[in-house]
Amino acid sequence: MVNLDTVPAAWASELIDMYEAGSSFFLASPQRTLLAKGEAARLSVQKDADRRKSLPQRVAELLARTQFSGGAPSVVVGAIPFDPAKPAELIVPQTARWAGRLQLHGEAAEKQLAASDYQLRPVPEPEVYERSVSRALAYFQKGDLRKVVLGRTLHLTLPAKVDVNRLLRNLARHNPHGYTFAVNLAPGEARAAWTPNETNSREPRTLIGASPELLVTRTGGRLKANPLAGSAPRSSDPVEDRRRAEALLASAKDRHEHAVVIEAVAAALRPYCSRLDVPSEPSLVQTSTMWHLSTVLTGELSDPWVSSLELALALHPTPAVCGTPTDLARETIRDSEPFDRGFFTGAVGWCDANGDGEWVVTIRCAEVEGRELRLFAGAGIVAGSSPQAELAETSAKFRTLLQAMGLNQPQPAAVREG
Repeated sequence: MVNLDTVPAAWASELIDMYEAGSSFFLASPQRTLLAKGEAARLSVQKDADRRKSLPQRVAELLARTQFSGGAPSVVVGAIPFDPAKPAELIVPQTARWAGRLQLHGEAAEKQLAASDYQLRPVPEPEVYERSVSRALAYFQKGDLRKVVLGRTLHLTLPAKVDVNRLLRNLARHNPHGYTFAVNLAPGEARAAWTPNETNSREPRTLIGASPELLVTRTGGRLKANPLAGSAPRSSDPVEDRRRAEALLASAKDRHEHAVVIEAVAAALRPYCSRLDVPSEPSLVQTSTMWHLSTVLTGELSDPWVSSLELALALHPTPAVCGTPTDLARETIRDSEPFDRGFFTGAVGWCDANGDGEWVVTIRCAEVEGRELRLFAGAGIVAGSSPQAELAETSAKFRTLLQAMGLNQPQPAAVREG
């Protein structure tokens, strides 16, 4: 990986200017900015001969082949889906450029669109989502399930084609401390489920978002993970905003939800570490729309050959995006959600030939194609959850994308808090 100490920080804003929807991968983290363009090689759909090979093995072989042929950077970029049985979207780009932290200042606020200017369809409908939460709570009474994350989507149709470049800049500007990303996706069958009237569209399909959550990063022999669980919506009133933050930190329900996640993340990482530091108490982190309970785990790898991708897959999916026990949570999600998650609650990131890399949890995101968008949001359900509160939490989480699109004032009725 390039030494960022030698790269001018101003180059980060140039990288986002050079982003092109349909041919680029972009990821801005609090430490670095990456722009990758073109496609030198792609991880193919798994063939019968490759069934016994793990995804990290196949990626290592892909990088070795492209290194041998020369010309392409020794890095793979892309997205991993929520369902591990489905293919990952991973490529070796033709070019990869790095810079320091991205900081955007002084840009004009986004023009607001009236509700009459676009069409909105929630899937499932809010009352259906609340019923799904109620059904999930019945599992807790039986003692089988400790947590499950249930999601919902908003399908938007705008009067004109979405300006993906502008949307990416707005997400980066509103979320300077998070992970802003855009991934070019190959045309797939999943889109027919949410844009059935435009199945012949040749528009680029882009996964875009501003995640607050680091799944894992590896630099040399060191790793860091930063799971989030337990959330509360922000308020525009500073006094009320602080009250909500303090209430979240003191909430027994949210601290229990957070502890379940940290316990699972630590258990997944310990086999790879000679040392793993796990703080005893969570802290608070904020985005432009949400407060979250956060814990930063750091460790030293016992095996220097373990890659960031292998670590990411060992963690994925965490209880923060799926639940626990994992198999029962997945089954509950399958039975409850009337849509395919695709890359929502998967991971976006990169891994180089040395094994270094960075993977973030794919939340606060949307799939964009032409005039169509599908926004995703989920909420962690534990004993003590209420259907109304979990619906309100998903509504608040939608605001990250709605705000960046100029659709947050006024909010559509389907996504108002409460």
